[in-house]
Amino acid sequence: MSSTITFRPTADDSRIIASAQAPQETVSDVIRRALRYLDQEAWLERFRTEAATITDENLSLEPETW
Repeated sequence: MSSTITFRPTADDSRIIASAQAPQETVSDVIRRALRYLDQEAWLERFRTEAATITDENLSLEPETW
C-alpha cells in the first residue's frame, strides 16, 4: 500500500521531529518510527487492560511443564 499523506507541521512539531531525528534519517523515517511507537503503545495498553482483568490467575500454582 503506497499512498501520500500531507503533513503540515507546526513549529513545535518541527522542533520535536528535529530533536528525534538521527543523523542521515529523513523526516519520513522519524514519522514512521513514531507510528511504530504509537502502535506498540496501543498494544501495551491492550495488554495491560487484559492483564488487569486476570486477577485470579496464579502461575506459581501451575505445575512445571519443563
